[in-house]
Amino acid sequence: MVAVALGLAAGISWGVADFIGGLKTRQRGVLIVLVLSQGVGALLLAVIVVARGQGPPASEYLIYGVLAGLSGLAGLAAFYRGMAVGAMAVVAPISATGAAIPVAVGLSTGDRPGALQAIGLALALVGVVLASREKAHGAAAATRMAAGTGLALVAAVGFGGFFVGMDVASDGDVLWALLAARTCDTLLLIGVALAVRSDVDLSARDGRDLAVVGLFDVAANALFAVASTQGLVSLVAVLASLYPVITIFLASLILKERIRRSQGVGVALALAGVAAISSGG
Repeated sequence: MVAVALGLAAGISWGVADFIGGLKTRQRGVLIVLVLSQGVGALLLAVIVVARGQGPPASEYLIYGVLAGLSGLAGLAAFYRGMAVGAMAVVAPISATGAAIPVAVGLSTGDRPGALQAIGLALALVGVVLASREKAHGAAAATRMAAGTGLALVAAVGFGGFFVGMDVASDGDVLWALLAARTCDTLLLIGVALAVRSDVDLSARDGRDLAVVGLFDVAANALFAVASTQGLVSLVAVLASLYPVITIFLASLILKERIRRSQGVGVALALAGVAAISSGG
């Protein structure tokens, strides 16, 4: 029961962070959202690592952590931008199909997915196709690619790369791997912001909201890590992978987002596929 509760808590935390991050991107732009949310996450991780008092692992693990962070950052930038220009109910589940990337990498190295994972891959593919089509304006029957779909697919690849790199980096130490990823990301983002001379005009509420994004994101990572030590990793992964449900729920409740019925079916299939892929069965 502890693992189930922690897995669900991780999924909820990721879903809330994604919704707030996407919403703030619509208002303030993706760069400032990333700088502050990633910076808060890096600071919190640094405090936790220092308080634990355990030294860093071998440099090779930290390098993999940095590479994972860069891939994840590219995915997150595409994800937030996609959430800003498209429907969150479409972008969130498509981006979650990045869970298929580690499976694809495993296939290339000789692994064979279980029957449930194979079914999940098929469901996710069909779901993405259905969710990505929306009715064209001024046309009775014509459809077009839904706004944000391309960015969601880029996000899926970026997130998948993060999973692959972090899987290796975590063999050294999970917290150090996450800290290496976040620190590198934050320094890169600050450098980009200074280079483009990004205008920072944030209210106290903006700062608070973006700090919440960083806190929820780090909390989700920590909850998932602890949950994986308390029960079956496959079960925890499935529960945590349902984070888009929270994002979709909040978008419907707060933003009153509505999508076509066929897109709704696609979203459901994509989420079912992600859950099946994450099960490892």
